[in-house]
Amino acid sequence: MRGPRPGPAGAARRLARMRVLFAGTPEAALPTLDALLDSHHEVVGVLTRADARQGRGRTLTPSPVARRAREAGLELRTPATLKDPATREWIGSLDADVAVVVAYGRIVPPDLLGVPAHGWLNLHFSLLPAWRGAAPVQRAIIAGEEITGACVFQLEEGLDTGPILGRVTETIGPRDTSGDLLERLARAGAPLVLKVLEDVAARTTAPEPQDEALATLAPMLSSADGEIRWADPAQSIDRRIRGVSPAPGAHTTLEAKRLRLGPVALVPEVTDLLPGQVRATKHEVLVGTGGCAVRLGRVAPAGRSWMEAEAWARGARLGAGAVLGQDQGEAR
Repeated sequence: MRGPRPGPAGAARRLARMRVLFAGTPEAALPTLDALLDSHHEVVGVLTRADARQGRGRTLTPSPVARRAREAGLELRTPATLKDPATREWIGSLDADVAVVVAYGRIVPPDLLGVPAHGWLNLHFSLLPAWRGAAPVQRAIIAGEEITGACVFQLEEGLDTGPILGRVTETIGPRDTSGDLLERLARAGAPLVLKVLEDVAARTTAPEPQDEALATLAPMLSSADGEIRWADPAQSIDRRIRGVSPAPGAHTTLEAKRLRLGPVALVPEVTDLLPGQVRATKHEVLVGTGGCAVRLGRVAPAGRSWMEAEAWARGARLGAGAVLGQDQGEAR
């Protein structure tokens, strides 16, 4: 049985077509870009970061968004700053209805915020006002949050302070790394962006101001954030390792040499190991913490590839007194 036919307002909402300027850089931006390309909207231009040197050969490598934009034949710009006169002129010439931003990594100057008719809409991977900044997914895991999500908000001069136009929630699993969680949020955020665009086109958005009293910050992570302090509680160590995986990565030291760490498992029944003390058998490698022990998963010794901890322990010929992290400051 057919339902009632949509009236003129419903048809206009469904067929509204937006000219979209897209700004993004990493893999996490691709689901939204792909969704826009598959939609009835028109992507009229793409902004992304310039090619960066990567790998041991320091080869210039385009961003994931740059690669996808070139594959799709889109107009692409990679300015070092949006204050560049040529870039500003180009943005104005696009006659975009809206700009969509996903992890772009550049500041939009205040006088450009109003250049598209509907401004700049940012997909942010947290439930704002929680975790404003560059590392919301990582910081949420490290802090032990159980629920997070993604928001689309109107970009304004402040750091992630604009009114919220849509949101989705996501549970943080007990074994989630920041890479796992970011991938899910990026997929969930893409249809959210399309929904908000439809609301903007139909003028049915209900902007929700952020509560400044609830704001928390998520500054960018550095290598130092991945240093494991074995005197911390086991739960904190587990969350920190998952939060910094895959980047910037967790690490400790053994005999002044760096050892990269993958996610660990808590072993509540083992409480007799001192912080950093190692107990290795044929089947597992345990390390003491400020609480119970943890079981190492995959590790990567300096200059070597990832391997199971048991294989590393056999090759390292660990003595009974092996302790991780005693010489962290001397690591190379």
